[in-house]
Amino acid sequence: MEISREQVLEALSSVMEPDLKKDIVTANLVEEINIDGNKVRLKVYVSNPALHARKRMQEAIRFNLEKGLGEVQVETEVVGLPVDARQAQRKILPEVKHIVAIASGKGGVGKSTVTANLAGGLAKAGYRVGIVDADIYGPSMPTMFDVVGERPSMIEVEDTPKINPVLSYGIKILSIGFFTDQDNAVVWRGPMAAKALTQMFTDAYWGELDYLLVDLPPGTGDIHLSLVQTVPLDGAIIVSTPQEVALADARKGVSMFQLESINVPVLGIVENMSWFTPAELPDNRYYIFGRDGAKNLASGMGIPFLGQIPLVQGVREAGDAGRPAVFQENTPTGKAFEGLVRTFVTEVEKG
Repeated sequence: MEISREQVLEALSSVMEPDLKKDIVTANLVEEINIDGNKVRLKVYVSNPALHARKRMQEAIRFNLEKGLGEVQVETEVVGLPVDARQAQRKILPEVKHIVAIASGKGGVGKSTVTANLAGGLAKAGYRVGIVDADIYGPSMPTMFDVVGERPSMIEVEDTPKINPVLSYGIKILSIGFFTDQDNAVVWRGPMAAKALTQMFTDAYWGELDYLLVDLPPGTGDIHLSLVQTVPLDGAIIVSTPQEVALADARKGVSMFQLESINVPVLGIVENMSWFTPAELPDNRYYIFGRDGAKNLASGMGIPFLGQIPLVQGVREAGDAGRPAVFQENTPTGKAFEGLVRTFVTEVEKG
């Protein structure tokens, strides 16, 4: 029996794209169909370019074609959607090219410091950047960008009132810290915190951005699940120190994003506090938390390693002063963050 293109499309209409919640035919993700006897060759796009997501799509296509057409040989090329196509598919923040979460398995590893300096380095390189400070219980971006006490204004966008993010160093910032008293603890249950996070995406006017970085709270929980259910992330970065206890939690962070229910590509691991360099001995390195722990973890898990950031007093001082260290010219820390920015951009653009 000769297989027709219509039969192939009918069988493929049962294959769902999990992120877009549509079948791959309706979503126009089937680009090529070549039929030779009982051999069917396809090229199909998916919104998540991660290897495991592409393999699952290949398996679903083979299963449905064999179910609908009987004995058939299937050869499927599955590739990630181009950036412009992902933007077209995205319903939330369609004008933002890349949305990337910065996460850590545990607190105290410098996740927010890495987020602030990554954003600063991207802005310094000429990219349009925004930050969502989603660390509901410990927001730090207002301090790190010297905007403590400021409040976002409101702006009319197509007759709809929207929150206008605070601007610092050319970076658009929204933080729960803008809406709460700095001296009072935020005591919210999970659903309330999740709703506040969602509003920072859906009720704000971000405009056109190259990168929107999301500074997540440490660990795993409601906030992380709410984020991936609300916003189609292009990827996540895991921050860790070389210390073994931090590495154990970093593994959990990686595993969380690789869960089938979350399914977000891990773009890489950043090792913070890699070594200590005292100001009076700038050429000395003291590996007080261990050596190359996160670097070796990335290698062992087959994940890109994005870079090492030294532990120096200037990083802490820069964060407290509200001017990220990446803006310091010709310093070891500034150069380390600039290298991180270059590697990060390379990994994002691979997708």
